[in-house]
Amino acid sequence: MTREKHHYHDDRERRTWQNPEAILIGIGLTLDRTFVDIGCGDGFFAIPAAKIVGPRGRAYGIDIDADALDRLRAKAHEEGLTNIFLHQGAAEEILLCKDCADVVFFGIDLHDFDDPARVLHNAREIIRDGGIVVDLDWKKEPQPLGPPLAKRFDADQAVALMECAGFRVVSVAESGIYHYLIVAEPADLPTPE
Repeated sequence: MTREKHHYHDDRERRTWQNPEAILIGIGLTLDRTFVDIGCGDGFFAIPAAKIVGPRGRAYGIDIDADALDRLRAKAHEEGLTNIFLHQGAAEEILLCKDCADVVFFGIDLHDFDDPARVLHNAREIIRDGGIVVDLDWKKEPQPLGPPLAKRFDADQAVALMECAGFRVVSVAESGIYHYLIVAEPADLPTPE
């Protein structure tokens, strides 16, 4: 099993506390890029990303929840988006490609995976030189929303996981009242002697 099925927030309600377009533009997503949303759910970030990268860009979504992917497909169809490509299955087992992504994105879900270290290792395989991996996640503090505290990673835990997977953290910042945002890039890995 990988990411557990869970209730997805109503998009309108969620937009009162999280603006996906502002977050994606803030991390530097632009036209013609390749964006990979790991644990994409029903597309809260994947749909706006597909619009931002434009028809020559690509937005990939990976999720274990087939029903969520069906909802995302329907939304993409309604919006006329043809640059979204979806993959159903465990993110620990899916390696889309090597060195192909400009942005690998975890939208409030890194804590949900059975093996987040493995998922980050896969992210390291698919990110291209000059690309970034982004972890947007719940702060580990009491809040009216989100998963139980015991399930959450604090920013230091997430940074350590990212560094162990071969990333160099560029920044850690608050993202609204409930979340932190970590941006990292591939670190130079030591060459075998």
